[in-house]
Amino acid sequence: MRDAVTSLIRNYDSTGRYLDRNALDDLKSYFNSGAARVQAAAIINSNAAAIVKQAGLQLFEQVPELIRPGGNAYTTRRYAACLRDMDYYLRYATYALVAGNMDVLNERVLQGLRETYNSLGVPIGPTVVGIQIMKDIVKEQVLAAGIADVAIVDQPFDYMTRELSEQDL
Repeated sequence: MRDAVTSLIRNYDSTGRYLDRNALDDLKSYFNSGAARVQAAAIINSNAAAIVKQAGLQLFEQVPELIRPGGNAYTTRRYAACLRDMDYYLRYATYALVAGNMDVLNERVLQGLRETYNSLGVPIGPTVVGIQIMKDIVKEQVLAAGIADVAIVDQPFDYMTRELSEQDL
């Protein structure tokens, strides 16, 4: 897993360039938002179970056919698997948030997801909705904790939903 600093330096090193003004501005922005990223991660960590539970309830309220007979979250086992996956997305979004880099999402979440979901018959639409619901819940909690720049929370969640939406699952 790489962070924003490692990725930036690697890119400049591979082309044999010194860090330019854009690189330095990117580094400055990353470091300036560091405390907020760590605070947001702490909020997520201490509330993860509640975030997933609330997001699951909202998802099943918005897409009730998931929990009806024949739905992908019908039966206790499937319901639990859905919440487990939501927890998985939340955890990796937290890693990416702290790193300021989305590589961990590609490496640990998005690669291979197509095959897994296709083989299990899992629809991608509700997954995207659930990820966005978690983002909204996290943003509310981060704002309530006094972190003014809640936009930092958007990046990992939006990245996952964008990448999942672009895949033909």
